[in-house]
Amino acid sequence: MKVAVIDMGTNTFHLMIVEIHEGGFTFLHRERNPVKIGENGINEGYISEAAMERAKKAILAFKVIIDSHQVDQIKATATSAIRNAKNGSKLALEIEALTGIKIRIISGLEEAELIYFGVQQALDIGDKPALIMDIGGGSIEFVIGTGEKILWKQSFEIGGQRLLERFHRTDPITDLEVHSLNHYLDSELQELVRQAEKFSPSALIGSSGTFDTLSDIYLQSTGAEKGDHTTEFPLTYEAFQSIYNALTSTDRAGRLAIPGMIPMRVDMIVVASILVRYVLERLNLREIRVSAYALKEGVLLHSIKNQVGISPEVES
Repeated sequence: MKVAVIDMGTNTFHLMIVEIHEGGFTFLHRERNPVKIGENGINEGYISEAAMERAKKAILAFKVIIDSHQVDQIKATATSAIRNAKNGSKLALEIEALTGIKIRIISGLEEAELIYFGVQQALDIGDKPALIMDIGGGSIEFVIGTGEKILWKQSFEIGGQRLLERFHRTDPITDLEVHSLNHYLDSELQELVRQAEKFSPSALIGSSGTFDTLSDIYLQSTGAEKGDHTTEFPLTYEAFQSIYNALTSTDRAGRLAIPGMIPMRVDMIVVASILVRYVLERLNLREIRVSAYALKEGVLLHSIKNQVGISPEVES
């Protein structure tokens, strides 16, 4: 059986096609498209007409690829930008009418749970609680859990695109803007701090684009190879601090010149890195791990577990 998973994020749309077989699955196709549906509207609670057109065009292109693989099942999820926009449901219905693909708009708590499931399959979280952090364009999901279970989960509607438009108005970002953003996080993330004090996570596990790029920059600086088959990417606390200083002290052109940086991350990564640093320092965490799996893998693996009942072993 072939399954396609579409993750309609606030900044990036992902397509993943796999073939499920006895004992696991094999990746057939993976790609991403920087649709940026949250751009110029997310903080006002709507998706602009231009962004809606980009979204429809992206899903139409995905549909061509899906059809070429003769996929048996399509699972498409939409997250923060669409679930919070006044015209988000309208966009989902228009895409379904155009492509035949039904879009399921998931809640922030479900998103957090699916992210945990993806991370849980990617790496050994261990017996001690860890804090999982997934920075999207519209929301940030936090999960405190062990390798066996979720202890706490929450979605905060303060994602990178929202923070970019609100706080990063000067390039390079100014000390005042950084201070204002950190002050805002003090207010918005009080529940995270309370739960961290309760469960005492020992490490930060990052998933999704920001952490992927931070790992890529680290690897480029060391000359190491990421490899195609790993489900955990390297990043150290010390390396992050160095990368943070570079990202927050230079302008867009300077960030693009950093080996490992990609254009689709270059704008949001400044506020995203400030978020990561805030969490590390506020919760006194000194270990960083990066999961290669996040929401879309969680959707796939959860589906396999529920419907097929096979062990989610991966062949790339």
